[in-house]
Amino acid sequence: MTAVTTDESVATESRSPWTGGDRAVEATSHALLTIWSIIVIVPFLWVLLSSFKTTKEILASPFSLPAHWSFDNYVNAWTDAGIRHFFLNTVIVVGAALVLVMLLGAMCAYVLARFAFRGALFIYYAMLAGLTFPIFLAIVPLFFILKNGGLLNTLPGLIMVYVAFALPFTVFFLYAFFKTLPHEVYEAALIDGAGDWRIFFQIMLPMARPGIAAVAIFNFLGLWNQFLLPVALNTDPNRYVLTQGMAEFASQAGYAVDFGALFAAVVITVVPVLVVYVIFQRRLEGSVSQGTFR
Repeated sequence: MTAVTTDESVATESRSPWTGGDRAVEATSHALLTIWSIIVIVPFLWVLLSSFKTTKEILASPFSLPAHWSFDNYVNAWTDAGIRHFFLNTVIVVGAALVLVMLLGAMCAYVLARFAFRGALFIYYAMLAGLTFPIFLAIVPLFFILKNGGLLNTLPGLIMVYVAFALPFTVFFLYAFFKTLPHEVYEAALIDGAGDWRIFFQIMLPMARPGIAAVAIFNFLGLWNQFLLPVALNTDPNRYVLTQGMAEFASQAGYAVDFGALFAAVVITVVPVLVVYVIFQRRLEGSVSQGTFR
């Protein structure tokens, strides 16, 4: 009995109790997170409620509940405002760009991380340099490149630009995942007669699935919310993406904007991003820690 008591007292003494400073840091962090959550959530809830109200109700009582819960604003935004067309263009551009950038980025990161060859380090740092290059400095060269190639004001041209600007981040992020994969798996696959292509697609790529899921989410968010590139390189109204369509919808009627339909269009634009994040949230949380660089 005495030995047990002694062991418990030693264990208690070995624990480091929280100091007043630790409690202060915890309280401050919780307060800041609460304030930040309110700043983010309250405006979105206000937009969501306003999307069910008429313009007259919004201007008369912006913070009250809707008198009648109706989806008329969503129907008007989807059909009359052309959000349906902009949404389809965005899905095509972002979907195609995301598939291409993930495929090309994974292949590039895998080669740079797993194979030693002359110039590999230069290519890797060149990719990193692409992360520091401001987008607005490339607008004019991109404009003439796409114009000379006949891709200006086209969805394929916009897809190519999206892929080019998302590729450095994809390679930078996935490089660490492929770097940490065990080399013994690669050697065992070679002994079994598998070629490099089969090893990559059937073994290495599935093993790096957490990192691929995380970088896919980041790329999706960035490409979905992209505004500067389509505004400068895609001036055909028939090929507008959602960000352009929203800007046009908000400004085309001056002071006679249908605010109810405008808020409904905002909700339609935001919901896909929230859905994608909620679906892949666990993969995102579990993959960031695995991408620690050496």
